[in-house]
Order: sequence, then C-alpha cells, then structure tokens
Amino acid sequence: MQLHISPSMRSITISSNNGFTDLMKIKVAARHISYRTLFHTILIVAFLLPFVFILTALVTLEGANKCSSFDCFGRRFGPRFLGRVDDSGKLVRDFYKIFNQVITEEIPDGLKLPDSFSQLVAELKNNQYDAKTFAFSLRAMMEKLEREIRESKVSELMNRHFAASSIPKGIHCFSLRLTDEYSSNAYARRQLPSPELLPVLSNNSYHHFVLSTDNILAASVVVTSVVRSSLEPEKVVFHVITDKKTYAGMHSWFALNPVASIIVEVKGIHQFDWLTRENVPVLEAIESHHDFRNYYHGNHIAGANLSNTTPQSFASKLQARSPKYISLLNHLRIYLPELFPDLDKVVFLDDDVVIQRDLSPLWEIDLQGKVNGAIETCKGEDEWVMSKYFKNYFNFSHPLIAKHLDPDECAWAYGMNIFDLRAWRKTNIRETYHFWLKENLKSNLTMWKLGTLPPALIAFKGRVHPIDPSWHMLGLGYQRKTNIENVKRAAVIHYNGQSKPWLEIGFDHLRPFWTKYVNYSNDFVRNCHILES
Repeated sequence: MQLHISPSMRSITISSNNGFTDLMKIKVAARHISYRTLFHTILIVAFLLPFVFILTALVTLEGANKCSSFDCFGRRFGPRFLGRVDDSGKLVRDFYKIFNQVITEEIPDGLKLPDSFSQLVAELKNNQYDAKTFAFSLRAMMEKLEREIRESKVSELMNRHFAASSIPKGIHCFSLRLTDEYSSNAYARRQLPSPELLPVLSNNSYHHFVLSTDNILAASVVVTSVVRSSLEPEKVVFHVITDKKTYAGMHSWFALNPVASIIVEVKGIHQFDWLTRENVPVLEAIESHHDFRNYYHGNHIAGANLSNTTPQSFASKLQARSPKYISLLNHLRIYLPELFPDLDKVVFLDDDVVIQRDLSPLWEIDLQGKVNGAIETCKGEDEWVMSKYFKNYFNFSHPLIAKHLDPDECAWAYGMNIFDLRAWRKTNIRETYHFWLKENLKSNLTMWKLGTLPPALIAFKGRVHPIDPSWHMLGLGYQRKTNIENVKRAAVIHYNGQSKPWLEIGFDHLRPFWTKYVNYSNDFVRNCHILES
C-alpha cells in the first residue's frame, strides 16, 4: 500500500501492490491549494489508511482477489465510504426465495437426513451442498423434529387421560374395605340420618347441599371442608347421592365417621323410584346407544389425523371423551326439582371442589327470578381459564346450533351452583335438556364435544343469574400457573380438569389445599396408603 503526492500537488494517489492496481485519486485545485488544506487532507488520509489496510487484508484472506476490481474496491473501503449498499439484505432475500421454493416442492427421495445441526454443517462443508439442497435438508429435519415432538406430546396426553380416568390403587382399596365393613359391621349400616332427624331433610330453614359422586374420599373432603368453613354448621344438611356399587362403602364412611353438628343423608340412585327409563332419557342413551358408548369407551386414536392435530386440540378431545360424562351421576343435577320435591333452594357441589369460606350468604342472594346462580367464565384475571364462550363448546357449523345459539354468548360454570327449585319447577328446563341431548345423538355427537355442560348451557339459557367470581375459582385441575394468592382468597376452589388432587398427576403445589381435609389418622385411609403430601 503506497501513498503518492504528485510534484504539482494536484493529486494524492493511494495504491495497493497485490498484483493489480486499485487506486483512489484525490484531485486538488492548484489555484486554491494552501498548506493548511494540504495538512488537513494528509491527516485525514493517514487516519483512514489503517482501516483501508485491514479491509484489504480481510478481502485478500477471503480470496476476494477473484472478484471484480470495482467490487473489491467497494469492499475494501467500506460500503458507506463509496456509497455502496450492503448486500446482506440481498442474501436474506435470496434465502427467502429458495425457502419458498422448497416449501411447495416435494422433498427428494433418498435425501439423507443428518441427526443434528452440527452434522448438517459438517456435511454441507464436505459435500459442498448447493443452497437448495441445504434448504431441503433443513426443512426435512424440521418436519421430522416436529413430528417426533407431536407424537411424544400425544403419547403423554394419552397417558394422562388414562391416569385421569383410572381409579388409584389406594382409593380402590379404600372403597373395597368400606364396602366389606358395611356387610360385617351393623354400626356401618345404621340409618342416616337417625329417625328423629328425618324431618330436617325437607326443612327449608336449613342450608341444603347436594353432592353426586362415586368417590368416597372426595365426598369426605367436600363435606369436611364445608363444616370447617361454616359459621353455623348445625344448619347444614348434606344430601350425598351415589351409584349402586358405591352405596355400601359411602354409607359406611359417613356412618362410622359422623361429622360433628351437620346432618348427612346418603342415597343410591337405585333408591329413587322416579329414576326410570321413561322419566330419564339419559338412561336409555347410556345403556343402549352404541355410538354414544363407543365415543367414550372406544379407541380414542382410531380415525384421528394426528398429523394435523395440535396437542392442545387433542387434549380437548380426550377430555370431552372422558367416561364420566356418560355417568348418570353427572346428569343428576338436571333432575333436582324431582329428586327433592319439598326443597326450595339447594347448592349443588361437584366432588372436586374444596370450600374455604362460609357459604351461608349464598342463600341470601336474590336470583331475580332466575333459576341458576353461577359464575360467568368469559371474563377474569386468568385469560386461559376465564375465556369460555358458547363457541368453545358448540359446533357452529351445525345448522341447528348456528340457528339457535350465539357463538359469542358468555358461558357459565358447573361445580358450585345455587338453584332456586321453586322457580325451576315453573320452567321446561328438563324437557329442553332432553330435546337437545337427543338431537346430539341423532347427529352422531357432532353438535358439541364436552359432556354435560353444553346441553345445560342451552337448557338454562336466559335463566342464569351471574354471581361474584370470588365465590368459585376454576382451573386447579389444568392450570399449573394458578395464582396461589387468589386460591387462598376464593370461597370455593375447583379442581376441574384432569389433574385431580387425589391423583399422582395432580399439581403438587395445589394439592395441599385439598389434602388438609383428608383424615390421615383414619384406619381405612392409613391402611390403604392414600396419597399424602
């Protein structure tokens, strides 16, 4: 690299001697030149020379001496110095063009896929792939990775589904031992409640709770949590309804472990003469409709296009096909006015709730002529849990659904509801529920996906009074990021979802809110090694 000043002082030339001449000539007008100007010019050039040298060296090392003189000249003196535009943007555009081509084209047969990105880079270097072959390899690797991740996630979801649908060994042991106790211990068979308390079962001055479940341990937690949180437990009456196979064990538990101050009635579905095929069309559907049973008990993967199904969508479908949704116990709440003809108002609780605050104020809520007091689920702090509209439950491509329902109507929650049975008896809610249930069966279950709530959303339409959301907090069975402070403040917390607190797949940080109501000192609980945390 040389700096040459002409004798006439008319020009300054910078040249390099790497086999050819590149130069930059700065012309100076002779008649206006001054030594001060010359000094400043030399000073600027001297300042730029190190950068020019570095750029030239880099170009030489990269083999840039094969490029055109003008291009190398621009690279050596920098894109801005000569007004040359940086071509990195063009490189990106070229990549976009190549990627757009390989997206629409078939991946070549026999294309060998590297096992890792480092291996891809090594093969690129050794085999000198062209850009298109590189893009195909990258695309194939990404698709393979996505497929493996999806299959792994689906497998995990299937395992969780089976875990959620199964009965843990400890709870199964618990139920069997209590059933055996019913047959061998007369005290376990004693009347509940005692004969002198029978009139209380229809006394409307008491606070009546209804619980429908075949889970004895869960029922004990619900009842215990109500008692501990109640300011007047002596006014509490619990009506526990279970199925025939669980009745003996359920009766044994509450007979052998009376809850102080409150009154508990245990009844089996088989003890309600009113629950017949003629009065309850759900029974006929459950017992005889092949498609109905196959939907919930059949192969959940057969016929499913997993390549086009997101794990979230697959999880939703699995939850919708939980066998619990064809249990009559899950449909019983629609028959409350008939099951309790003498009662005016009841609170219905699911077996996966925990009560943390006195619920007696619920009986003072004015439902303003409505039938069902429930929290709305379309607005709230948790945007995942509290973002449910009719469009989340119904298939609006079905003409009947599209004709009668609004996709943007706010949904509400089951789990903790205050029902005005007097107002209910003046409506056709039950008939509406049956009508839509039958229509869904006729359409091969294409009108909605999820269990018992959708037909209830239709049947109670226009008859729901929203209550304050603090009464009922949802999502503890599927929202791992549930706000703990909100849990502590809620009157009722609901473990709706697959991760029930009595299952190993339950969330460890949320389970203690439930387990603190389990009587671990009880012999049946201890001997069956019920999950403790």
